[in-house]
Amino acid sequence: MYYIIRNGQQYGPYSLDVLRQYVEAGQLLLHDKAVSDTKPDDIQTVKYFLRQQNVRVRIPHKGALLDQIKDIGRELILPQSTFQHKTWISDKRLLLLALVGLVPLGLLAIGVVGLAAEVFPFAVFYLVSLYFSVIWGLFFYYFFSTSQVKLKTTLLIFFLTQIAVFVIFGLGINNINPFYHINNENAGFLLRIVFFVFAVGLTEELTKAVPLWLVSAQAKEPLIPQTLVFYGLISGIAFGVFEGVEYQMGINANLDYTTSFFYNIARLTSLPFLHAIWCGIAGYFSAFALLYPKYRKSLYFLAIAVPMVLHGLYDALGTFFGLMISFIGVVLLMTYLKTGVNYQSKLRN
Repeated sequence: MYYIIRNGQQYGPYSLDVLRQYVEAGQLLLHDKAVSDTKPDDIQTVKYFLRQQNVRVRIPHKGALLDQIKDIGRELILPQSTFQHKTWISDKRLLLLALVGLVPLGLLAIGVVGLAAEVFPFAVFYLVSLYFSVIWGLFFYYFFSTSQVKLKTTLLIFFLTQIAVFVIFGLGINNINPFYHINNENAGFLLRIVFFVFAVGLTEELTKAVPLWLVSAQAKEPLIPQTLVFYGLISGIAFGVFEGVEYQMGINANLDYTTSFFYNIARLTSLPFLHAIWCGIAGYFSAFALLYPKYRKSLYFLAIAVPMVLHGLYDALGTFFGLMISFIGVVLLMTYLKTGVNYQSKLRN
């Protein structure tokens, strides 16, 4: 004899023949949970026990195909009430889903991509980067947003960071950093680390952090660490995708098609993610600097020092060890957020 388990309730006992009849009548499903009275702790499915005893089940069709569709009804297939009353307009999740899924197709449909490819190729790469930025932004919003997060502030930080990237790197202001001049093909391992930490890491992490600091300085309330972590993630994404456009149009374009394709994808996914994680760490320490200004000197130092070291080591150590460094960065950020309350109580005293 067998028992059926549904929603935590146990029904029965039933014989195999009764189980078969119930399945054929549609009252039971083959994947319903079931147990034998001889082994009450061994939970299986109705299908399992029927097969074990070689009991064959034939579930009859209720009429022909068209008869079944008629019984199902037109409203289930094409719910006219939804379109007549326009209830879909108020469904923000539906509209957001459509926006994320259909924007590239929409750009193709209105001819923007073809026109931009002929007149201004940069725009094509930038539009794709913006699209991936939105996806990353939604992802980070789901995991890290707080009640303090504002769309206006998020967009401001995003575009301020991109302006900063264009000004600092486009105009060559980054070359003011003297460590940029030690880069050469014959540089030893230690000198290579120094270059990537103090030239690339320091300059890029400062570029991402300054818009974060400018916006947070205008805040009308104390910002909790997770809020500035979110804004830091957005600044990092903004930097990563903008940098990615340059690589896709430059270095990546000179690679073979397959390698170029993969690197272009990486420049829209993993690499912006790394920039986001590093700047998220900067946001974390920056939040503490604002909350506990007596320690601001050391906290602002850590806001740049920690991500610039992670950034520099990632660039200097190559793909395999760089992956390990990247994972350490993710672990550090999550650990910071989990233990933040403990450090707040420590700094408060």
